[in-house]
Amino acid sequence: MIVSTAWAGKRYAVLGLARSGLATVRALAAAGAFVVAWDQDAAARAKAEEIDGVIVHDIAALDLTGAAGLVVSPGVPLNTHPIAAQARAAGVPIIGDIELFAEARAELPAHKVVGITGTNGKSTTTALVAHILDVAGLPVTMGGNIGLPILGQTPLAPNDRGAGVYVLELSSYQIDLTTSLDCDVAVLLNITPDHLDRYADFDAYAASKARLFGMQSPDHEAVIGIGDAPSAQIARSLSPRGEHLTKIAPGVCMDQSRWPSLQGPHNAQNALAAIAAAQALGVDEATIDRALESFRGLPHRMERLGEVNGVSFVNDSKATNPESAAPALAAFNRVHWIVGGKGKGADLDACLPHLGHVVRAYTIGASGPVFARALDGKVPVEQAETLEQAVVSAARQAQPGDTVLLSPAAASFDQFRDYEHRGQAFREAVEGLS
Repeated sequence: MIVSTAWAGKRYAVLGLARSGLATVRALAAAGAFVVAWDQDAAARAKAEEIDGVIVHDIAALDLTGAAGLVVSPGVPLNTHPIAAQARAAGVPIIGDIELFAEARAELPAHKVVGITGTNGKSTTTALVAHILDVAGLPVTMGGNIGLPILGQTPLAPNDRGAGVYVLELSSYQIDLTTSLDCDVAVLLNITPDHLDRYADFDAYAASKARLFGMQSPDHEAVIGIGDAPSAQIARSLSPRGEHLTKIAPGVCMDQSRWPSLQGPHNAQNALAAIAAAQALGVDEATIDRALESFRGLPHRMERLGEVNGVSFVNDSKATNPESAAPALAAFNRVHWIVGGKGKGADLDACLPHLGHVVRAYTIGASGPVFARALDGKVPVEQAETLEQAVVSAARQAQPGDTVLLSPAAASFDQFRDYEHRGQAFREAVEGLS
C-alpha cells in the first residue's frame, strides 16, 4: 500500500468505509496515525474494527479540534452534511484519499501522475491512457474513480523504460477534496450539467473542474477539450502556458476503423486526449497506434457483447445521463434504443440530435413513462417496463445489421444495485436469446 511517514502520530477521522475509505484507514494506520473511522453501514464498520489501532466511533459525536484531517468519501455531500460545518468550526481540513496520495508522493519511487476529469468520457480515457502506457512497457496503474483505491495499491517502481505512471480518474467531488495534487499531465474532456445537487450552480461545478489545473505547476502539461464553453474558457485562462497547453477541438475527422472499441465521435475526442497525454509522456506514435488498435474498452461502456441473428448488442449501462447516452446513439446507424431507469430529469434533450439513428425506443424503469412522453412523436416508442422485456422485443423486431443498444440515460437504482448490475442483467438477457 501507499503510506507516508508524514502521517505518523497525527490524528485523522475517516467518514465513509467503502473500498477507498477502508484503504485509507489501512494506509493511515500502517503509517502510525491515530484513526477514528465511521460509516452508517454496520458491515463496513465491522471491517474497520479488524484493523489494528483503529477506533470505530460516530465522528459526529467527536471534538475534531487538533485533527490533521477529516477524510471523507466523495459520496458525502459536503454542501449539506453537518460534518462539514463541524470540521470547519474546528479548523480541520476536509480531504480525500487523493490528497493523501499527493502528500505521500515525495516518498514514492520516481513517478509521474496523469489526472483526468470531465463530465463524460473519464473512465474510457483513463483506461485508454493506462493501456497505451502499458503497451509502451512503462509501469502503470489506474486509480481514483476507477479500479482499486489508490492508497491500497503497491507503489510503482521504475523499469528500464522509465518511471512509473499513476493514471487517475478524478470526479469533481474528488477534486473538491484535494488541494496539492500537481499532475504531470492534467486532462479535462468536457463540462456539461451534472451533479448540480452538490453545487450552488453550474458555474460552481465548472470551477471545481478548473481546480485540477490550479494545482498544477505551470510547466506541467494541460490537455483540454474545447467543445463546450466552460472548458474553452478554462483553456483560454491557461493560454500563458504556451506549448504546455494542448487544446482538443471538436469535430476532428479521424480514421477510427482500426479501433473497434473506440467508435463514435465522442471516442474520437477521448482518443485525441489520450494521444496527447501519452505524447506528453514521451510515447512514440507507432506504439500509440498499436495501443489504439488493441484497446478492448471498458465493461458497460459501449461494450460489444456480440451478435445474435446478425443483430449487434451493445452494453452502455454506464451512460447514466442523457449527455453520456447521446454519443452512443451517434455511433451506430440503426439503433434499437433501450432507455430509462432512475432518471435525473424529465428531458432527453442531449439525445435529440441523434434520434435519426433510432429505429425504435424501448423505455424501462421508473423514468420509462416520462421518457416515453419525451420521445413520443419523434421515434416509435414501446414502454417495455423491464430490461428483459425490452431485450426480447428489440431482438424480435431488429433486422440484420441493426444494433440493440442499452444506453439508459438514467441511473440504475430503481431496478438494480448499480450500473454494473444492470449491465450484467443485459448480458444475461442477450445470452438467453441464443
